Amino acid sequence: MSEKFTVARLTKENEHFEVLVKPQKALDYHNGKISGISEVLAAEIIFSDANKGTKVSEEAMRKAFKTIDPLVIADIILKKGTLQLTTEQRRKMVEDKRRQVIDFISRQAVDPKTNLPHPPMRIENAMEQIRYPIDPYKPVEEQAKDIVKLLRPILPLKIEQVIVAVKVPSQYAARGYGSIKTMGTLKREEWRGDGSWYGEMELPAGSYASLLTKLGGVTKGTGEAKIIS
Repeated sequence: MSEKFTVARLTKENEHFEVLVKPQKALDYHNGKISGISEVLAAEIIFSDANKGTKVSEEAMRKAFKTIDPLVIADIILKKGTLQLTTEQRRKMVEDKRRQVIDFISRQAVDPKTNLPHPPMRIENAMEQIRYPIDPYKPVEEQAKDIVKLLRPILPLKIEQVIVAVKVPSQYAARGYGSIKTMGTLKREEWRGDGSWYGEMELPAGSYASLLTKLGGVTKGTGEAKIIS
C-alpha cells in the first residue's frame, strides 16, 4: 500500500472488512477531529482485502452490520477497527505518546530522597538508557508504570498519592476554587461562614509543587495548602 492511501480494518462475525482511506483524514476522523466520512474514503467500497481489491459480499455485510450502506460500515470500521498508519504518522504518534509518558511520570512520581518531582529532561535522559519501546496505542498510565519499574535502578522514583488540605480566602474563593479543585480528586469541601473555601484533595505527590504554584497564582500568595496524609 502506498503512502497516498492506507487501510482501516475490522474483523466481525469471523469476516474481515476493510476500507481504503486517505491516511491523515482517516486519523483525524478516528480521533474525532473531522466528521465527514466521504472525504476520508478513497472509494465507497467495503473490501475483504483492499490490497487485492476483493470486495465483501452483501450477505456478509448484512450479517455483521445489519446494513449494506458502505458509509455506515466505513464509519464503524474507522471508529472501532484498526487503522494502518503511514511511517510518518506512526513516528509522530510514538513521539506524542512518549512526551505524554514523560509528563505523566514527572507529575506522578517523586524522588524518594527529596519528595520532589524529577524534571522532565532528567526522566527523558534516563528513558534513553532503558530504550523502552513506546506503543502509540497503549494507555499512558500503563506504559508509565512499566517504565518507572525499569528506571528505578538508574533514577530513584516512587509514585504515591497524598491528601492535601487547601484554603482559598473569601476574596478569591468564587473564582479560584474551580481551577484548584481540578488538580486532584476532591474528597471533601466546604464553604465557610467567612466566604472562604476549604477542600481536601487527593493528588499525586509529584503534583504538590504544581498545586502550590497554581494556588499562589490565583490567591496572590494568600492561599494555604499542606499535606495531611
